[in-house]
Amino acid sequence: MFISKNKHIFAMDKNNVPVAHLDLPCKLTFETLDCFSEQINCVQDTLETLNFEQVNPATGPVFLKGIQSGDVIAVNVKDIRVKSPGKMVAAPGAGILGNLIEKPETLIVPIEDKIVSFKELKLPLAPMIGVIGVAPTLEPIPCGTPGTHGGNMDNTLIKPGSTLFLPVQVEGALFALGDLHAVMGDGEIMVSGVEVSGEVDVTIDKVNDLQIKNPLVKTDKEIACIVSAPTLDEAIETATIEMAEFLTQYTSLSINEAGMLMSACGNAQICQIVDPLKTARFTMPLNVLKELGITIA
Repeated sequence: MFISKNKHIFAMDKNNVPVAHLDLPCKLTFETLDCFSEQINCVQDTLETLNFEQVNPATGPVFLKGIQSGDVIAVNVKDIRVKSPGKMVAAPGAGILGNLIEKPETLIVPIEDKIVSFKELKLPLAPMIGVIGVAPTLEPIPCGTPGTHGGNMDNTLIKPGSTLFLPVQVEGALFALGDLHAVMGDGEIMVSGVEVSGEVDVTIDKVNDLQIKNPLVKTDKEIACIVSAPTLDEAIETATIEMAEFLTQYTSLSINEAGMLMSACGNAQICQIVDPLKTARFTMPLNVLKELGITIA
């Protein structure tokens, strides 16, 4: 099924009207707006000219039949096709370097043959999804804010070939995604990666025998617990604790052994540090988990 970018939301909300009701498993293509809702088209369109009520749209949501609060869904990202050009912005007060910036600036970034042209530099295309998630139980959450529901996690591991596991909070999940990047560094320190419109192919199914409090992603090399919190310290600490709990729950390792193993071959990493909540992840190598007998679809 194809979901048009014209069907989008600006907040994850249990009261959003679904654009489709789907049986699982399902295959979908989401067409997406860029994070600026395509308000930026030339260098004269700067961050200060934007209508911020139209920032970070997510295409959807879709209602997944048979899914209830407490379930876990697996979203396998099959492909991401980005549209040229990409856009980047800088502005006073925006991002980690905001206090050093004196005037706003927009950069239009051509993309061709899997190459992202940042001025004279040629960067390899590495598409990923910034906003992806389900509706929260309580109040609406703007798509630009991450949390236990997913949202604007800006996690570079959510890319083609990866599977994102999301804990469902409301009936039907009300799943949506958007905010694609042609390439982005961990942290997204200047508020934007190379922001693009595009299309994402996914398959979605229910997962049994997996209990998670926060999103979890599996790539071909690693598994990562993803946590968003008011501070980066809190996010990294909680992600680390959840990985330790994951290891002790699904293996015979004690907490001491799990912690030592994590210290030996795990990695605490930053996803983004510019959103209303900060997002971090703790990763463990997939081959190590397989040796421990952990297999996740």
